[in-house]
Amino acid sequence: MLAAPAAMVIAAGADVHREAEPVAAPAPVPPPLPDAPDYKLEVVASGPAAGPADLKVAPGQMASVSNWRVADRAVRQALPVGVASERGLQVKTILVARSVSAVFPEIRQIGGVRADALRWHPDGLAVDVMIPNPSSAEGIALGNQIVAYVIKNAERFGMQDAIWRGVYYTPNGPRGSGNGHFDHVHITTTGGGYPTGSETYFR
Repeated sequence: MLAAPAAMVIAAGADVHREAEPVAAPAPVPPPLPDAPDYKLEVVASGPAAGPADLKVAPGQMASVSNWRVADRAVRQALPVGVASERGLQVKTILVARSVSAVFPEIRQIGGVRADALRWHPDGLAVDVMIPNPSSAEGIALGNQIVAYVIKNAERFGMQDAIWRGVYYTPNGPRGSGNGHFDHVHITTTGGGYPTGSETYFR
């Protein structure tokens, strides 16, 4: 069987000739894209309860992501356990202790739950950040920096108050004096409840 000439198509049963449509030239190949940065992303719940997303759906269904957002893990780093014993601490107090440990590596001791006449330490609502050489210029400066850091992050930490070198601090600044605490920074939080063990604390 012979093929028809490329320039024409002969209709079966008719004596009509027409020219074939020109073949379009192949589209130019775009240049390769530059390598994208290697971002490490995770999907976390939006709103106050953040954690890894569970996007399991039934076969044939699509997952709705309206209540999820993508978090850049390169920016939002998980905090490792710090120098404080976390036994009996509430979640906001753990967040403060881990954050202080990460930001101020010169801190070697943070006290947490202990017996006390007031409920803050026994209930896991407070930590004591022990300052090395607390009466030295360096020690005083370090304590001041920790208080400033906690006040700056007061909302995230659920900060209720801090006490350092006789001064009582609230999220709005200093209030009153004569409160002791010359060798450590006392930090009280609103707690946030006791951990379940599934929490991830972010810097």
